[in-house]
This record gives sequence, structure tokens and C-alpha cells, in this order.
Amino acid sequence: MKPLLQNSSSLLDVLCSPLAQVVGAGLPFVPLGIALLKFSRDITKQDPSLEDCVFIVSQAAYLESVKEILSLYPSPNRDADPNINKALTKQLQKLNDIELDYQSASNAVACFHQSELAKTFNQVLLARLAATNIPNANAHILTQRVAWNTHRYIIKAWIESGDAIKNIIQPSFGDWQKEQQKFSSIDEYLKTHIASKPLDLVFDESFSFKDIYVPLKAKPVDNNGKIDEKVNSLDLEKWAKENLLNPNNLEQVMFVQGGPGRGKSVFCRMFSDWVQQHLHPIWTPILIRLRDLDSFESRLENTLEAELKISFIQSDKNWLTNKNTRFLFILDGFDELHIEARTDVNLEKFIKQVSGFQKECQDYLEMGHRVLITGRSMSLQGIPYLPRNLERVEIVEMDGQLQQKWLDKWEELPANKGKSAAFGQFLQSDQCPSEVKKLAQEPLLLYLLAAMYRDGKLAIDKLEQASHSTAKIVIYQEALNWVLTKQRSQTDGTNLNIELTQQKPEDLKRILTEAAVCVVQSGGEFASMSMLEARLQDDETAKALIEKAKEKLGNEALKTALAAFYIRPADKQEGGVEFFHKSFGEFLFAERLKARLKAWTQYYDAGDGRQLVIPEAQMNWEIYDLLGFGKLTPEIVEYLMGLLTENQDIPWEQLFKRLEKFYGNWCKGKFIDSAEETLPQKKLRQLQKYGIQGLGQRQVDIYAGLNVIILLLKLHRYAKGQDDLKKQIIFYPSGKPRENSWTPQLYFIINYSNCIQFETFNSVVGQFLSGADLSGAYLSGTNLSRADLSRADLSRADLSGAYLNGADLFGADLSGAYLFGARLSRADLFGADLSGADLSGADLSGADLSGADLSRADLSGADLSGADLSGADLFGADLSGADLSDKDSGDIGWDKNTKWDDVKGLDTARNVPEVLKQQLGLS
Repeated sequence: MKPLLQNSSSLLDVLCSPLAQVVGAGLPFVPLGIALLKFSRDITKQDPSLEDCVFIVSQAAYLESVKEILSLYPSPNRDADPNINKALTKQLQKLNDIELDYQSASNAVACFHQSELAKTFNQVLLARLAATNIPNANAHILTQRVAWNTHRYIIKAWIESGDAIKNIIQPSFGDWQKEQQKFSSIDEYLKTHIASKPLDLVFDESFSFKDIYVPLKAKPVDNNGKIDEKVNSLDLEKWAKENLLNPNNLEQVMFVQGGPGRGKSVFCRMFSDWVQQHLHPIWTPILIRLRDLDSFESRLENTLEAELKISFIQSDKNWLTNKNTRFLFILDGFDELHIEARTDVNLEKFIKQVSGFQKECQDYLEMGHRVLITGRSMSLQGIPYLPRNLERVEIVEMDGQLQQKWLDKWEELPANKGKSAAFGQFLQSDQCPSEVKKLAQEPLLLYLLAAMYRDGKLAIDKLEQASHSTAKIVIYQEALNWVLTKQRSQTDGTNLNIELTQQKPEDLKRILTEAAVCVVQSGGEFASMSMLEARLQDDETAKALIEKAKEKLGNEALKTALAAFYIRPADKQEGGVEFFHKSFGEFLFAERLKARLKAWTQYYDAGDGRQLVIPEAQMNWEIYDLLGFGKLTPEIVEYLMGLLTENQDIPWEQLFKRLEKFYGNWCKGKFIDSAEETLPQKKLRQLQKYGIQGLGQRQVDIYAGLNVIILLLKLHRYAKGQDDLKKQIIFYPSGKPRENSWTPQLYFIINYSNCIQFETFNSVVGQFLSGADLSGAYLSGTNLSRADLSRADLSRADLSGAYLNGADLFGADLSGAYLFGARLSRADLFGADLSGADLSGADLSGADLSGADLSRADLSGADLSGADLSGADLFGADLSGADLSDKDSGDIGWDKNTKWDDVKGLDTARNVPEVLKQQLGLS
């Protein structure tokens, strides 16, 4: 073919031209390659060989790919060095030496980017790019993109070649067309579902996420879920990019965690778009909101196939093993999986599915995909055995530099000209309360503060009086008042202020809080309008408002109008609504719950004395109605306590007594052991009517009771800090301590809860046990692994054989506790009182016992390998038979990782091994 090319040895000689011409001239490289094939056949009167076809078509396709990929990059200074260096000429000459056999040609047809031809072509392109100002790392990525992208143009060439290759190339014409349609489907997906995401408007503002986005910072999280504070913050996007591009990290699942409003979902929007702009087709991003998953299959790939209604997936059963496509799956919102999938057991199954899928991607070269997941910081806490291939980071608060970048972007928006500087000055001034400065480091709250300040709705006087626990509440309340009174109109001119906003704000708020109940009870993501309307049937004012709005606006227009109040039509449920941000729904649910808690304490004057406004039977139903759906999230509980504590007129003691009475009756099974329709059955029927599945009567009963325990625990903890309440409000979850016996009530409740699913009690209540009074409780063999029992009173409790692995027992009172054979590995017992405790045979490996009081404790046979006993008091402790052996060497002694720094009382301890005495200079 060389004579046909006259002075060129290959088509790639085109790269000797200025790259601006290669990109801008619109040269038809693929048609040129096809013309050469046909010309060759016409001259020689015979079909060209497969090797000749592939050699010419691959060059034409490669140049077409170069043209496309280079057009995506900025054009200035593409040819900083006008002299093409000798390296390029050398690499071009190597093309003459290629001896392409049938197998090599077939490999190039099947997967060009893995072929020997691709390696040679890439060296030519790299040599050409060396003459530009493109950094070396970027040049390698660009070259890989070109190689991956070449396959689609090879397909295009085969299709357009027609008769010229019909006897040479396999598979069939129809197969190539399907492959081409697949690439068109991917292009359409990226355009519609990825490239558009940064351009979505922020709530009901006139600007997009892209307009105000700034890259976030994060810190690594260790295997115990703790942030490594010793490490400097890292750029989250840079971490994700480096992880993705590092072939040695193929086994690792990237997990980005962070609290509500930290920017996880916005990061997913922006990062997926960055990948499609700068790495596709090396990596093709697939963005999935986990709240949208309709099914929960046994394998992740089956779940993905069921969720992704995209033609390139639905039409190709081998879409995950096609060597010419490689995906980055971005799974946003691990904590937002549907309620039936959100038990800790199912969450564990799902994360293990993801882990197993990622391992398969490493083991099978045909796959090679990556997974990135986001979720709230607490979302992994209830899972006992996390996969080892999770690489976790946590988004940290915005520092001053990031905050200023955000404010600079905010000021550039047309509506904010001149106002951002004033807001920035306010944040730095003494006028701004310290708690507000702290909260302004959260992206969502920073936006709310800035927007309210812009509109003159920021209640600075209220914020000045707010405490640490109530400042966020004030911001959300003021944001709610702001949206309820904000003037709005639709695009057709309909004045929503007349139809909705001119109504009483408290009536609108009633609709929003009930919508929040629907959304939270439906799984925390979206709910049906019919469910909302049904729940408002008993509220004549709110019902009339809905009917009036529907009459004037229409049902669909009503849902559009509700978008003005942080609600929008749900993507995955016809006729449904969802909140723009999960935090709004959780806060409004807490508002609704607070209103009912307060109502349960109200009295009215009757002829025969004061009577409760809400009778006991009605309150019992309302508890099931509000709490019998699933577990309260830590965020809802935090909002609720903030709302209660900022309200000065809450009758705390009365509220506690009413909830405590319900708890006592619930423990006795009063609400489920009945021949009549039970409250759990009534609630279950209500949930099932609106398509909320996955619950039975027992689940409803258990969740209602456990959520009441959470409320009582929070009241108990709050009262401990109030001099006027600490003697009146004392909650004993297991019953009031007895003189000479243990109290088994909580033991029975734990077992009852776990009968529907293992670890139910721990996953629902475990994180709220801080400061709990469990003195004298019988908890033998119970599972409280990773529970938050910090500063809890467990004195004289029977915890023999209990599972307390990884539990937070910081400062807990375990004096005289019976912990024989208890599993306490990696538990945090810093400063705990274990005086006189029976720890014989306990597993304390890796436990933090620094500063703990172990005086007179029985540690005989305990496993202290890797334990930290720094500063611990071992006065009179019994160490007979304690397992202090070096696990590595097998020598009798103590574990090399056991820490004894500044330990006290060891000289008075009993049965201390002689070798240990010598090591510590005690003999």
C-alpha cells in the first residue's frame, strides 16, 4: 500500500501536521481509510487480507479518535514547540517494522486499546504530544482516551466498508450495528443523566449547583470508623481521581461518608460529570441514587440491571464483561436505601455485595469496573463485620479558604452582587454568634444562611441567644419561615403567593410536616400524594387548603407549587413527592413529633378537675402512628431534642411520665396481645394501603417501643444536666435496680426485638445508650457490639458472655459488674470504672483501658493482647492465668502490643507473671 500513500509511510504521518489543523480541518479519516481499502481491491482484483484491513482502518479510526478527543481540550499553545522532534519520526518509522499476523489483527478488532497496534500508535501520539505544553501525566490519560475511543470508529469503518470487507471481518454486519447502537446509547445517557446534573437548579433558585460548587476536603477513616485527625485534610476530588487512576487500587471500594448537608450528593453530581468530560471512555460514569432502587437482588450486577433502564444494558447480557467499556458506578446515599432493605442485616448484605463485586472486577480482566459509594457517617456503624476492601474518607467542615471560595462564587451570581461581601464580613464579625460561624462550615447551612441574609430574613437576634444544640434548629426554623412567606410565581404567571403563600404560614407548615411524616415513613425518600391527603383528612384546615389549591392549580400544578417549599415530584414514583434534601424532611418530621409530644402534656379544666387534652388511648395510637414505621435516625433525634430544649414551656416531667407508662405497658405486650384489632395491626394496614412493604405487626410493635425507649433515654440524659429535673426524671430501661437480684426486663426486650431480625435492638437503640442507667441489669449473652454506652451506669450488671466488641464504654461505670467471658475486643474503656469487676476469661484484646480503674478486678484468664493499659489502676487486681502470651513468637510472656506505660498498682496486683515484673522493673 506504500505507493498509494506517495510520500507517507502511514496515515499517522498526519500527526506531523500542526494539531490545530488535525482537529480543525475536519479531515474525514475513516472515509479515507475505507477508500484506500476499496482502491486496493480495485487495483489488485482481490480482497485485501485481514491484516491489511486492520492496519489501515485502525490508523484511520485512531486519527478520528485523536480528532475527537483533542477537540475536548483547550486549543491555545497546542504546538508550543513548532519543531517536531526526532522522537516522533523515530516512532513513526517503527510502524514500518510492524509484522501484523492474523491473531494480532483479530485482537485489534476485538479490543483495540489492549492490542499491540494500540501500544505502537500510543507511542507515536505521546511523542507528538511531547511537542506541546500538555503535562506528561495528562498526555498519558489523553492517549489512553484516544485508544479506548478508537474502537467505536473501527466499528463505524466496518459498517461503512460494506462489500469491501464482507468476506474478511467477523462478526456480522448486524453485530457491528448493535455495538454502534450501544455507544450511541452510552452517549445519550452521559448527555441526559450525567452532563446535565451540575446544571440542575439549587432548590427554587435561578442558579445551578455548578455555579456555587467548590471542591470539598476529607480525611481518611480507619477500620474502626474513626477519622485520622493526625493526617492533614486532602482534596476529595483529587483523592477520588488518584484512586480511580491507580491500577493497584482496583480491589478497593471508595466510600465517601459525611454528615447531613456536607455535600455528598453534590460531589457525586460534579465528579461524575468530571469523569465523563476528562476520562471517558477509559471510565464511563454511572450515577445511581440508592433511594431509587426498586429491587434488592442477591447480586449487585442483578440490582444494577434491574435499576438501569438503559438500552446498552438491557440489550446486552454481557455488558459488564465487554472489554471495550469500563464503568465507574457512583452509588449515592447508602443510608437512603428503601426501608425494607435498610435493616443492618440487609445493609451488611448490600455492602458485602459491593465488596464482592469489586473483588470480581479485580480478578476478571474482562470487568475492571470501580465503585464509589456515599453515605452518612453513621450508616456503617451498625454493621458488625465490614469488608476489608473499603477505603473510607469523611468529608470535613469547610475551612476558611474553602468558605471564601464559596462566597466569591456566591457574589458572582447576578442576584447577589454586593451582598456576599457583606455576608462574609458578618461571618467574620463579633456580631456573628460563634455557633453560627461553626455551622457555616457546613455547605447546606452556609447556603441557607447566605440566602436568608441576602433576602433580609436572617434572625440574628435569635441566633445570638442560641446554644450549641439549638443554633442549627434556629437556622432550619428561620429557613422554613423564609420559604413559607417568600413571594413566588409560576412561569405562566400564576401567583403562588395568592394560591398558597397568602394562606396562614402555620397551615402551610402543617402540610409540610405531614408530608415529612409520609416521606420518612415511606423510607425517608419519597411518598405518595394520596398518603399525604389521607393523613390530612382529620385536619380540616389543612385539608381545605389542599383542596382549594388543587381546585385552582390542578393536581400536577399543586405538586409543582409545593416545589417552592423544598418539595418536588418524585423521580421514581408517579404521583409522589420528595424533599429536595433529606435533612428538610427529617427536620420537619421532628417538628411534627415535637408538636405531638407537647400536646400529650396539655391539660384542660373540666368540671371535676384538670383533664388531659389527649387521652391515654389516643396517645397510644398516635405513638404507633408516628413511631411504628422503622427506626428514628440520629438526625431526627438531634433535631427533636433541639426543638424541645429551645422551648421553655415543655412540661418535662409530665412528658416523661406519659412515655414511661406507655413503655411499661408495651413491655407487658398490652398493645399486641389482644383479640380485637390491635394498634400495630391498625398501623400496618395504613402503611400497606400506601404501598409501604417489608413490615409486619411485630415489626410495627417493636419499632414503636424501641423508638419510645430512644425518647426516654434522651429525656433521661437531658434531665441529668438539669438540677430541677435530675431527681424527677430517671429512666431504668431494665427496671428499677433490686437489692439482691438482677433486673431482666431489657434482656427480654432485646430478645423480643431480635426475633424479627438479628441485632434489631442494637441497630435501633445501640447508638443512644450513652448515659443510660442499666445498673443491676441482666444482660448476659446480649449483643451490644459497637453500642454507645459511654458514661452509662452498668454497675453490678450481669454482662457475662455479652458481645461488646468495639463498644464505646468511655467513662462507663462497670464497678462490680459481672463480665465473665465477655467479648470486649477493641472496646473503648478509657477512664471506665471496672473496680471489683469480674473480667475472668474476658476478651480484652485491643481494648483501650487507659486510665481505667481496674482495682480489685478479676482478670484471671483474660486476653489482654494488644490492650492499652496506660495509666490504668491495677491495685489488688488478680492477673492469675491472664493471657499475656506473645502470639507471634509463642514464648510465654505478654503481647508485644500491650501497653503498660504509667500503669499504677501493679506492685500490689496478685499473680503478676514474674517475667512481666522483670520487664517493668518490679522485681
